[in-house]
Amino acid sequence: MFAILIFVASTLFAITCLAYSWCKKKRKIQLSQLSTSKQFINVSYSQLLRATNGFSKDNLIGKGGFSSVYKGILDEYEDRFMAVKVLNLQNKGAQRSFERECEAWRNIRHRNLLKIITTCSSVDFQGNDFKALVYEFMPNGSLHNWLHSSESISRLDLLQKIKFLVDIANALDYIHNHSVPTIVHGDLKPSNILIDDDMVAHVGDFGLARFQGTMYPNITTGFGGTIGYVAPEYGLGSKMTNMGDVYSFGIILLEVMTGKTPTDDIFNEGLSLHKFASMGLQDHATDFIDVNILKFYQEDKINTQNKEENTKKIVECLASIIQIGVSCSVDSPCKRMDIKKVVYELQHILDSLQNV
Repeated sequence: MFAILIFVASTLFAITCLAYSWCKKKRKIQLSQLSTSKQFINVSYSQLLRATNGFSKDNLIGKGGFSSVYKGILDEYEDRFMAVKVLNLQNKGAQRSFERECEAWRNIRHRNLLKIITTCSSVDFQGNDFKALVYEFMPNGSLHNWLHSSESISRLDLLQKIKFLVDIANALDYIHNHSVPTIVHGDLKPSNILIDDDMVAHVGDFGLARFQGTMYPNITTGFGGTIGYVAPEYGLGSKMTNMGDVYSFGIILLEVMTGKTPTDDIFNEGLSLHKFASMGLQDHATDFIDVNILKFYQEDKINTQNKEENTKKIVECLASIIQIGVSCSVDSPCKRMDIKKVVYELQHILDSLQNV
């Protein structure tokens, strides 16, 4: 009888421990889910209206074909600044753009991609459909501003420019080769590359993205993309591919290194940014490089004890970078450089220059 009582007691004790363990585990899961849900809170039209001071012009920080972007503060995020992208649903394609961005941000996470906070699909006070995406605010603006703003242009040295290029290439490598589904960005350009507090570049705006293996049909970019950055085959009706993004990256790289946009006034009568850079490789590469980059080795950033050797090393690196841009932006998609190789080569050049 005593043995039976011992057995029952021990069994009850085991059941109690098991139940306690299960409840503890369940509570942990619930807390985890609660924590996750707090990261993606629901926001209403009125909250975004208040956060952006009524979508005022003073808060407007960017404008595109499908949307306007406002700087704002949401109380739910401890008074941190956010970027609120409001879709102009009257424009044809804006609804699809919103859907594509939502689809893209649902599955991708990478340090060099813009971080989405939440979305809003509601109606305004007049009963009109309202759709917006809320992103982490990038305090250092866009790459376009850094390249072409008179206040910023002299503050970018060679190393920082290469770091930006490495960041962009890493983002492309991720969406092309590691995300599920595979994503083609479709509208890569300097204004869609945002810079954070630590001067790290983040690729954003997936409104024209194409997804492989999803419900979205494969479409051409003949009606989208940006002149100067869009791959030439798209204008002939070809479908969007990874190689189209590589072309856009090549043009961005050449813009970063030469300081010239692909639509610069000098590019006419058959001359393009790609051909301009190719000419530089045949002659003297530094003659075609942005003057602000040349200051990197013309001033005091080179070890004077090995100045001649280090100057030669930097010139070789500059030529190698230009070669990457030229290789990425050739007309034939199958001849463009693989983005994995781009990442490897740029990182190797960056490591070499950091030892100068």
